Order: sequence, then structure tokens, then C-alpha cells
Amino acid sequence: MKRNLTLLLLLGSAALFAQTNNKLEGTLFDQKTNKPLAEKTFIVEGLNIEAKTDQNGHYEISVPEDVFQIDLKVEGYQTITQNLTESTTYNLYLNPVDISNSNIDLSTAVVTATKSKSSEANLLNMQKRSVNVITNIGAEELERKGVSDAATAITKISGISKLEGTNLVYVRGLGDRYISTSLNGLPLPSNDPEYKNIDLSIFNTDIIQYLSVDKVYSSKLSGDFSGAGVDIVSKNFTDNKGMFEFSLGTSVNTNAIGQDNFMLQDGPNKIGFSKINIPNNPLNTFNFPTKLNPTTSTTIAPNFGLKAGKTFRIGSEGKLGLFATANFNSNYDYIEGLNQTINAQGGRGGRLKSFDPHQRYSYKTNSTGMFNANYKINKNHNIRYNLLFINSSEQSKDIYKGYVRDLAENDNGLILRNTYVQNQLMVNQLLGDHKLTDRIDLDWALAYNKVKSDIPDRTQNSLIYDNNLNGYRLGQVTTTDNHRYYHNLQEDSYAANIGLNYKLKPNADGLEKGFIRVGYSGRIINRDFEARQFNFRINASQLLNTVVDPNNLDAFFNQTNFNNGYFTTETYNGTLMPQIYSGEQNNHAGFASIEYNFTDKLSAILGVRYENILQSIEWRTQLSGNLNKNELDENFFLPSLIVKYAINNKQNLRFAASKTYTLPQFKERAQFLYEDVTQTKYGNPYLYASQNYNVDLKWEIFPARGELFSVAGFGKYIQDPVNEVIIASSTNDISWVNGDYGYVVGAEVEVRKNLINFGAVGKNTLSAGLNASYMKTDQEIDADKVRRETNGMYNLNLTTPKAALTGASDLLVNADVSYVRQWDRGGELMATVAYTYYSDRIYALNNEQRGNLVDKGIGSLDFILRSKLNKNIGINFAARNILNPEFRRVQENATGNVTAVSYKRGANFGLSVNYNF
Repeated sequence: MKRNLTLLLLLGSAALFAQTNNKLEGTLFDQKTNKPLAEKTFIVEGLNIEAKTDQNGHYEISVPEDVFQIDLKVEGYQTITQNLTESTTYNLYLNPVDISNSNIDLSTAVVTATKSKSSEANLLNMQKRSVNVITNIGAEELERKGVSDAATAITKISGISKLEGTNLVYVRGLGDRYISTSLNGLPLPSNDPEYKNIDLSIFNTDIIQYLSVDKVYSSKLSGDFSGAGVDIVSKNFTDNKGMFEFSLGTSVNTNAIGQDNFMLQDGPNKIGFSKINIPNNPLNTFNFPTKLNPTTSTTIAPNFGLKAGKTFRIGSEGKLGLFATANFNSNYDYIEGLNQTINAQGGRGGRLKSFDPHQRYSYKTNSTGMFNANYKINKNHNIRYNLLFINSSEQSKDIYKGYVRDLAENDNGLILRNTYVQNQLMVNQLLGDHKLTDRIDLDWALAYNKVKSDIPDRTQNSLIYDNNLNGYRLGQVTTTDNHRYYHNLQEDSYAANIGLNYKLKPNADGLEKGFIRVGYSGRIINRDFEARQFNFRINASQLLNTVVDPNNLDAFFNQTNFNNGYFTTETYNGTLMPQIYSGEQNNHAGFASIEYNFTDKLSAILGVRYENILQSIEWRTQLSGNLNKNELDENFFLPSLIVKYAINNKQNLRFAASKTYTLPQFKERAQFLYEDVTQTKYGNPYLYASQNYNVDLKWEIFPARGELFSVAGFGKYIQDPVNEVIIASSTNDISWVNGDYGYVVGAEVEVRKNLINFGAVGKNTLSAGLNASYMKTDQEIDADKVRRETNGMYNLNLTTPKAALTGASDLLVNADVSYVRQWDRGGELMATVAYTYYSDRIYALNNEQRGNLVDKGIGSLDFILRSKLNKNIGINFAARNILNPEFRRVQENATGNVTAVSYKRGANFGLSVNYNF
């Protein structure tokens, strides 16, 4: 019988080090007779390994430790696939095809071994062998912990947390501006004009092979780095057997399901693809396509997914792997609590806005589609194409009841706000890897990305409860109290990487000396943003004393009342001309590094990177009616050093030092006013880049396969950091300024350990993981420096000039305990309890004699249960945020802390079933 099974190799990241092997053993059985298969010779293709079962069917073979799957073929039997876990013992049952044919050769067996970068053990092995300081989390670990998206995934890594109520990620106390995000090494754009990085929660883990987090800088990375570089490595299909999997599930939130009337905005549909346009002639007619009256909804969210993969042989050496996935996820959320802003005096007399309660009904969707083609031309040349499309949406209805200064000072205000946000991301990537000679490798990558972000027809209405009228009436202090808002962002970006590796000749003793890498990285970004707000002026005072129904505002805001002159529509300039800003950014970088092995224990990487950045912005907004232009031209010379000392084959000591920079973003330098119910923000065209100095020291031990103990210390000094502050003004607007300095010092510890083996390792095992980090941060802002650098336009009146970095918790803890049970016939049970905690952290800095706004520490507990009834059917259950703790944000004042925000998010329960054909 022709044997066409081959060894599938993934890209190796540590070619300079010898490959270590794992011994596997067990017994081969005939599944029909349940008798052992004796005297069968094993051939492990591509590895030059041969073994044989004894008279009892027992075998022993040795495979590289990064192999995650073996395919066993014995003639006369069906091929069997066995995934490798932490276990070293595998009893394999082969199903006979036709054993009556006497011509069938039963004497030999062929084993095909498949390597993987996504298994926990192999990712730890990569970490151990690499000179670079990297931390990876792969598909296997994500599945075990029940993680459904990339944002949650990286919070399982030490020193990383996520800001409550958002998908903003903080690494070692440093937030969005200090992090860079890439897919397969190519930079990703942001899907939200408010942030630098793309929302990682929109990346479903079905498309992720593993996540790589670089907390230490090296010259191959973008210089816009201080906290971390996060790289999402997309899945490639390399299995010899095709696969098709379908999953269906649902989820509920305990807060949302308890609402009898779950209210949402009219207009957007439930699948997250909605087209809502500005009506024709909106200044002279009232014909907006969506209603102000809310709709009601069920609160059970559907989820489904499809995955398919197939490989094809092309010629004698070629192989094409195709993989596609499509997912739809949705969820309902409801929160209710206190939301207020207060001045320095605090208490009821110091309130600016105080809503008790603030209710938010929200519905989110995420649709993801990915297609991947991986063409291995031969052993020296490989080309990949990735197409990724993501559509995410959120519709929310906010109800604010309470006090509004100058509008509703008897706690009788009501603000209704409906918001729909739809973001789309399309990524096209073409990548190549080529072995030109025994010593020279070439890799290249090209990308085109497109982002669209729409807020169509956000509505806001202000009302006052009037005891004399025994009902609500419309409120109006300014025309913006009742409005509709539209904005659209479109960004096109292009990226290219090319790198050449030259492997140095070994020395006389055969020690590999390392390699030299040189390369180029380029990125071009073009962004266009425009916004229109239609304000409704109530024209007659008697109309402001007419009772209206908050759930039937269409009875007032309609074409008839518009024709009667009861209200008129206005814009900031009296025309349909939008507020705009456009940005263009060109990044060009050249880099070089040498990785050198001084001895078999001591290695180092010395790198340098030169970057030129040209960022230009044009804007015309309500803050500046004329078209304005600003340009930022920067050049950076960025050295880096990484040293690794292998104490023995299980312990490493690492040191790293580097210089990087942090660039201000388009929206931070464009004078566009972002308005929310409780705050407003606008940009500062005088911003410039900060420069960062980073140092790390790490000791790591790898006691056994899949186990780790590490301790790390780190420090960062930031010169001229960009800070978000409250500008001294009557309205307390927020903007961004360059401060004096900031620093972070801290330590991390991580442990992964197999606690109890109730038999074969990985077959019936209890394991645990713990990582924790402790940090101290500080920053100082000089008000005189800010006034000088902004020509007196931006004034600060800080309560104190020094404070911790915003978003930084002193203590972060992640812990999990997992139980895995596997059966020989394909059944599996995997249960995980995971706990996450962050301590108090500053949300916003002090100002005007007010103290800091501080988010109090909080913990979250999840329980994940995944099962496979057999090789085809799986059932999964997840319970998240089981403890349902209260989130609380306090305003620090001399008289004591005053609660500014408080609510409970509710627990989430999900159930899904998947079938693998």
C-alpha cells in the first residue's frame, strides 16, 4: 500500500539549539478483537526513527518535544490520529479494514508526527530556547481556560490587565499608547478613533494559533513600543486529514435576563450589519430613518461557528493547506448603578452631574471570517495568504436619572442616549519564507488593511420631571441638549516587511555562532474622519412646559411639529459642512541585529533600528472654523541589547535594555471635540513624541515538560510622556499634554505546575498556574512647561503635580486550576477554575483641588467545562464573573472618598455544542 503520510513541519524559532525528544509508550490493540498487535515495526517518517512492538503489543518511540500529533498507519487498519498532551503513555486501538486478505502486510506501521507552535509545552520550549524574551499563549491553553477572544487571552499573562468596562489592555502599568498590535508580524490599524490599538476582543480564538507578547524590545519590532508588542499568529491548516466542524451555542447575562422590558435603539438589526444614512435635506425637513421610541428585545444571545480545513498534494514536494472559519457571537448586558461627577468639595453640594440610577442596556455582535492558504512549494520555499474580515457592533440605550447642574437641580433630570457603533476591519496579507542557501534565509510580507468605523444616528434627549405638570417635559439649556449625531471614519493602511538572515559559520568545536539579520519595515496610513451633529432648538417656551412621554418622543419630534415651527434643526456652522480631520502617516525603518553565541551557554542579540516618522493632520471643527494643518517630523535611533545565560538545560538568566519612543495619535493632535454625557475631550496640536528607556532582568526554570517557574524585574523611564488631563476651564474639558517624566518599576512571578497525576501524565491530571506582578509607578506634570509648549493655550491647575500612572495597578494576579481526563476511545473532560484580580488604580488625574479618580480593586472568578463525548461531539459550558463583585470608582477628597461610579456587571453563562465531521 502506498504510504503518502509525511512529517509536517512548522517554522522553527530556535534553529541554533539542539532538538530534545520525548519518549512515548503504550500498547497497540485491534479494536475488534481487543487483542494486542505484536511484532509490528514503527517507522516515524522524516525523523529516521524506527521501533517495534514486543510480543505484548507494547511500543516505545521518541519524538521531538514540539510534536503535538501523531498519525499511525498499519496496513489493514484505518489510520488513527492521536493528539499528544502532557501524557507519555498512549494505548491505541486500531479499527480493522479487512484482515481476511492474506496478502496484506501486517508487519510494519508508519507514524507521521506533526509539530505545533500552539501547544502549551511547545510554546514553553520556544520560550526556553529563544534568546529573545517572549511570552506565548497558545490555542491549547486558550481552550483549557475557556477564553473566547484575544483581549481576554493576553490578560492570562503576568503583568497584563484589562480596564473594567472596556477592552483596553494594560501591560506593566502602561496602557493603549504604549502597546503595538500586529497580525503575523504586520501592524494592525485601530478600529476605533478613540484608541491607538485595535480592539483585541473582536479576534475570536478560533482564528488564533497563538498569541506572542514581547515585553522586551528588539530591533525587529516597531520602535513605537514601551509596554509590549502583541502579535496574533493566525491558524494555518497542516493536518493531512480534512476537517469540518460546526458549533452552536447561547449565552445569558444574569442582569439582562432579569429585565422584563429590555430596551434598545430603533433601527439597527440583530446581526450587526446596518446601513443608516443621513436623510436628505435634514436642516429643512425632519425625516430621520430611525425612531426615538425604544424597541424591546429578548436577552438570550445566539452564537454559532464553522471551521473547515483541507490539504492537497501538489507535485512530489508541494503541499497546499486551506483553512476557513466563520463565527457569529452576540451577548446582552445590563448595568444599573451610580454615575456622577463632583467638584473638590464632594457631597451633594459639590455635584456637577449625579445620576442614580444610570441604566445601560446593550447588545453586542461580532462576526468573523478568515480564509488562509498556505502553499509549501518545497522544503525551501513557502508562501501564505491571509484574508480576515471582522464586523463588530454595539447598540446601547443609556438612561440617566438625577441631578444636572443648570438643567435639573432637584434630582429630577432624565437624559436618554441611544448609540449604535459598527466597526469593520478587512486585512489582506501575503507572506513568504525562502531558504536561499544553507546559510541565507529571506522572509517578506505585504499587507493592505481597511477600517471603517460608523456611529450613525446617535440620539440624545434631555428631560425634566415637573411636579406641577405631574410628568416629564423637554429640557433645554443649550441646543446640544437634544441632538442627533453621525460620524464616519475610514482608514487605509499599507505595510511591508523584508528581512535577510545570514547564519554564521560554526567554530572549530562545532558550536553554532549565530546569525546576522538586516531588514526594512514600512507603513503608510491614510485616515479620513467626518462628523455631523444636528441640534434641535425648542422655539417656544410654552413647549418646554408641555408633558412628553420619554418612551414616545416621536410624538413631539416629527415632521408635523417641525412644519409648525415648534423646533428647528441647527448645526455648528449653519450648513451641512461636516467637522473633519484627516491624517497621513509615513513610517520607514531600517534595522540590523546580530545574534551571537559566545559559548554554548552565553548568547546575546545586539540590535539597532532607525525610524523616520512623518505625521501630518488637517482639521476643520467647531473649535476652529478654518482649515488647519499640523506636521510632526521625527527621527529615532533605537539601540537594543538582549543577553541570555543558560545556567543549565533547565534554567536561563536573561537581561535586556533598550530605547524606544511613543508617538501621539491622530485624534490627540486634531482639535476635534469628542462629547459624552459626563465629559468632553479635544486634541492638542502641540503634542510631540516621548522617549522611553527600558531595562529587564529575568530568571526562569523549566522543571519538566509544560512546567515553568520564573521571576522578573523591570524598569521603565519615560521622558516627556503624553498624559490625559483636565484643562483648567469653566467646562473642565479633557485633553492631552506632554508631562515631565514617568517611570515604572516592578517584579513578576509565574508558576505552571502539574500537581497530581492520577495515572498517565496528561490523561488524568490536575495542574495549576499562577502569575502575579507588583509595580510602583510615578509621573510628574509641570504646568509651566505645558503653558510654554502650547503658547499659553493649555492651562493646568493640578491638585498635586505627581501621581501614579493612570490605569496602573500595584498588584495583578491570575490563577487557575485545571483537571484533564482523557479516555482511550476519544472521550475527554477538561475543567478549569480561573481567578483574576487587580488592585486599586487611577482612572483620571487630580485637578482643581479634587483628588484622583480611582477604580477600586476587584476580582473575577470563572469556571470552564469542556467535554468530548467522542471524536465527533463536544459539549462546552462556561460560567464567567461568578462572584459578580461591585465595580466602584471613587473621587479622592480631603474629607474622604466619594463614590463616583458603581455597578454590578452580572454573571454570564454560556452553553455550546460542536460536531466535528
